[in-house]
Amino acid sequence: MKKFAIVAGAASLLLALAACQSKTPTPAASGKSASLRAMETVTIAAYKCWFAAKDPAFKAYRMANELNSFSGTPRFLLVPAKNYGGKPLLVVQATGNSSRVDVFGPLMGEPLGARIGTDIGRWAAGNNDCGGAA
Repeated sequence: MKKFAIVAGAASLLLALAACQSKTPTPAASGKSASLRAMETVTIAAYKCWFAAKDPAFKAYRMANELNSFSGTPRFLLVPAKNYGGKPLLVVQATGNSSRVDVFGPLMGEPLGARIGTDIGRWAAGNNDCGGAA
């Protein structure tokens, strides 16, 4: 009975402490690296402008989101629409505590590559506008 009272008291204390915690973390206190913050911005814009807008240039591709990377390299991939597990055709990533976004893969050598580079550069700079092409 004494153990139960100790456990119950400890649980009550933990609940009281949890109730005192702030529910909305500030960006600095969120624990997000610069690379994750940059990739969140770029990924949201890419999804909005390329896929949600049903841009015909991206109809043949699907986005594979890998922002929850424990390697310190949040990224997203473009893969063939009909082969989601296929070889990535585009990799967009940031590494460590850098907000620099890198873009590479076979699509960058295609005519669509120039547009991809322009879009990613604009979004990485903080402008989430879709541009005129979407």
